[in-house]
Amino acid sequence: MKPNRSLIGFLLSILGLITLAPIAAAQETAPPADDEPELVEFDTAKVRRIAVPALVAPNPADTAAGNSATLGRQIAEVISANLRNSGLFEPQGPAGIRPITIEEVTAPQYDYWKGRNVEQLVEGFVRVGGDGNLTVGCYLYDVNFGQELTRLGFVVPPREWRRAAHKCADAIYSKLTGELPFFDSRIAYIAETGPKGKRVKRLAIMDSDGANHRFITNGQSTALTPRFSPNYKSILYLSYQDGNPRIYVYDIDSGRQRLITASANPTFAPRWSPDGQTILYSMAVAGNTDIYKISVNGGAPVKLTSAPGIDVGGSFSPDGRQIVFESDRGGSQQIYVMNADGSNQRRISHGGGRYATPEWSPRGDLIAYTRIAGDFRVGVMRPDGSGERLLTDSWQDEAPTWAPNGRVIQFFRTERNTGKTSVWQVDLTGRNERKLPTPVDGSDPAWGPVLP
Repeated sequence: MKPNRSLIGFLLSILGLITLAPIAAAQETAPPADDEPELVEFDTAKVRRIAVPALVAPNPADTAAGNSATLGRQIAEVISANLRNSGLFEPQGPAGIRPITIEEVTAPQYDYWKGRNVEQLVEGFVRVGGDGNLTVGCYLYDVNFGQELTRLGFVVPPREWRRAAHKCADAIYSKLTGELPFFDSRIAYIAETGPKGKRVKRLAIMDSDGANHRFITNGQSTALTPRFSPNYKSILYLSYQDGNPRIYVYDIDSGRQRLITASANPTFAPRWSPDGQTILYSMAVAGNTDIYKISVNGGAPVKLTSAPGIDVGGSFSPDGRQIVFESDRGGSQQIYVMNADGSNQRRISHGGGRYATPEWSPRGDLIAYTRIAGDFRVGVMRPDGSGERLLTDSWQDEAPTWAPNGRVIQFFRTERNTGKTSVWQVDLTGRNERKLPTPVDGSDPAWGPVLP
């Protein structure tokens, strides 16, 4: 069938209202969290049945990333996988369902999809422009009511086709759940190789689904605890060279790194402030470990804690006014909160066992942590310590990091006996858990914000 060029032009004209280069974010997002939000329980008993046929390529053309018809199917595959992996959707397609025509992109055959017992439908197209860029159109429909729910479009270089897929999935997820998006984001982690007890640890980054994997460091010096900057331009991490700990900021675009601070004293757990201007870290001096902060430009550090014992961590609240950390000042590892200037230090954890690696949710409503009571398990609590609950139940799960929407947590799991590590994620119900694909073992994951 010959493509309907007038229809294609119409699609491009209406999508042009919301299309930006290199990529546009969906405009419909959930409202900000209330001052005192409640824990959210997703209704996993009611997964949404959604069809995702391959996106139409009305004029198939070759690109640097492959033929546009092939890209249409691949984009649909990524959308489908994103939705399935959230645990809230039961996608059909693109495999196993019929291809659609360009006319159906704006005029779906609702009766056909009702017969396949689906509730929502995703349709779209991929077109190659004269400049070689892709225009990707994405539409979401409610099959039962026979109406369009949202539409959006992106103009991207061919190499960025996965981002268009993630952005489309984000828009669908947000529209149907009321939650903020998180698929179009990246993860930094420590890639581990070698035998137990002699592991080589390299800094690596990847997309939120494990694609576009890239090693950053060569493993000659051990890398630990990476964190993306709020603007995504750099990664903060700890490196040991000649046995001495150093805190570096690695610039992703240039591949250069900048030394923030170096010390002969044990130094660990560097963390960004929400505005990217301050770095929090822990350092042991004369047998006492305290929390310090330092400007991103270096200079003299400011000591925030001084109680006898080990104060570790530090994670800023989203507004930058408070810091959560762990301390054994009371006799065992527990979670404490203080103001950003070090004042008003108070304990918030009161359950059984020890507590470690606290991290504040980007929504501000919860703090994730590792609880150690025989096994290591990941849990969450409110900032006042109430509402505590555990999300995982394995031998050794630790070091939680939040998805940018504050509704999914990533962590790493260590196998008993072998010491092999892997990156996992779980949502706030604790029921949707999955392992992320990495080319080698992985630990210390750090989830960055949604890409701009």
